[in-house]
Amino acid sequence: MEQRRITGNNYWYHETQTSLPSQRAPLVPEAATVEDRFLLGLAQIVDQDVKSILRQTHPTLQASRRLYQLLFPAQLATTLSHTLTLYDRLSSALTVAQVAGVQRLCNHYAARLHPLPGPDSSRESNHRLTQITEFVRQLASQPTLINAAALQRLDEVGLSAPDIISLSQVVGFVSYQARVIAGIHALLALPVSWMPGMRVPPDADHRLFSSIKDWQPLVAPVEMRYAAPDQLEAIAHSQPFNDLQVAARLFAHDAKTLSEWSQLLEKLADDSHNPLNALAAAVAARINGSHFCFSRYPAGELREALKVSIQQGLSIADKQQQQVIQFAAQLTRSPERVSAVHIQPMKDAGLNLAQIFAVIHSVAVSSWCNRLMQGLGTS
Repeated sequence: MEQRRITGNNYWYHETQTSLPSQRAPLVPEAATVEDRFLLGLAQIVDQDVKSILRQTHPTLQASRRLYQLLFPAQLATTLSHTLTLYDRLSSALTVAQVAGVQRLCNHYAARLHPLPGPDSSRESNHRLTQITEFVRQLASQPTLINAAALQRLDEVGLSAPDIISLSQVVGFVSYQARVIAGIHALLALPVSWMPGMRVPPDADHRLFSSIKDWQPLVAPVEMRYAAPDQLEAIAHSQPFNDLQVAARLFAHDAKTLSEWSQLLEKLADDSHNPLNALAAAVAARINGSHFCFSRYPAGELREALKVSIQQGLSIADKQQQQVIQFAAQLTRSPERVSAVHIQPMKDAGLNLAQIFAVIHSVAVSSWCNRLMQGLGTS
């Protein structure tokens, strides 16, 4: 099967840091009003086989749609402790979409961002947006670049702890969305758009995985004695974080998103125990540098090999594992280049369509978790 590529940058949308008298219209304005805000119209063009898979995963997709509405509502009021505007969120989402290179996402977030008033032209506003954009770009492209100093720079331009958590959730969600959409594109054998000159960041340094330490947050978690009722409820029902309550208290700065995110992870819990899905998630965590997420993969020879490098893992994996590792690595590193060429080897190795989609989902949700655990904490 020959891979099809469309070379060009017709979707590469750039938003200036200040509002201009006459702004250029988005390239695909109708993308802002698509009914399905998660799959962005893909569900309407899938074939019967993929449509059947989407029906089977309906609860997961519905949870993802609810998360979109929470993170990117039609209107958003700011407060003293929650200063991120809708413009901040959508411009950050567009930055993540650009890093991922997925055209459908770029079209959508550019179209939603276009009619919104940008920040004023003051030096402070420009500096604030610059720091937000830099943080978002680094977290989306290479999570290991985020450290205490990067978070301190956000604090210095006025972002609160709830702002930083919400911003990180935006990055995580769009990274997840990009890989689900890229995976479905590949299942449908749609042509890929290739951005010449896009640099693929290196995999995380193997030394990050050489020692085992407890994960510690880099942002102060919610203190239980001061927690609001919705925060207490979100923490109590965050089953995926039962063994790491400090993470639940950290993410509770954005309680509504934590509640919905926990529900999404619970819906995927059964699939995560499948050996191939767990392997796909581990590959994503290894590339992104999330020691905490990688350590969830069962101990053994393959995990030790992956610690060294993805290539080392490939050298000892069986045929099915090799194809899953190669696909997971491609989807993690360069979702915009994933095509039917990368799907076919998994089919040849005996995986059916449902199993392949589960692998796609495992990589996608791992990409989200990696960014939060690596960007907001250290192990």
